[in-house]
Amino acid sequence: MNLFQMKGVGISFGGNRILGHVTLSMEPGEIVTVVGPNGSGKSTLLRILVGALPVDEGEVIRKQGLRIGYVPQRLQLDPTLPMTVSRMMRLRRKVSRADVSDALEQAGIPTLANRQMSELSGGQFQRVMLARALLGRPELLILDEATAGLDQPGTASFYRQIEQVRQDMGCGVLMVSHDLHVVMSASDRVICLNGHICCEGEPSHVASAPEYRALFGEGTKGALALYAHHHDHNHTHEAAE
Repeated sequence: MNLFQMKGVGISFGGNRILGHVTLSMEPGEIVTVVGPNGSGKSTLLRILVGALPVDEGEVIRKQGLRIGYVPQRLQLDPTLPMTVSRMMRLRRKVSRADVSDALEQAGIPTLANRQMSELSGGQFQRVMLARALLGRPELLILDEATAGLDQPGTASFYRQIEQVRQDMGCGVLMVSHDLHVVMSASDRVICLNGHICCEGEPSHVASAPEYRALFGEGTKGALALYAHHHDHNHTHEAAE
């Protein structure tokens, strides 16, 4: 069963058409990356999916009781505010210390529970945001440019952790990203968005599409080809587990 289906979704703000005729679905265990230029509607798509925005046309059908975890772009915290990682994890949510410990382990930062948030590196901070999203054991993990501001090694490390989370939890992962250089290695499927879905499919297919090269330049095809994605998992098998 699909985690969600969008059927002919459209939305406008102030008379400006932001998204139109968007039809999209995801399977359990699938990693899908949405790419597109600034203003193409990527974040709006995510906000519709989590139920934060109503659509003007079309419909969104979510699996009944779908559990969603959300990792935002870097969150701004007052650096003078004393707050440990453990305390941050428990804000607005009643969870046990064991749950916090498990989530930090899944995010690859098992020793950071007692560290102050203000002392964390950018990569560590985003891992905490990831751990917080994993507390509810999501069936769908959504990341809105979660690696923004990280250097290339930090970005690559974060994506490797996401792949590990997918393997361990079997959740679907929907990412918005500008990191074109890792899209090929991080994704099963790429959606190229610019107010509508310009093209979609396996990364190698999208990298060859004229619509994709028109948006991002001819040079991106060769750059992305260096990161060809190989995997041996089976989505149907994972979902059954």
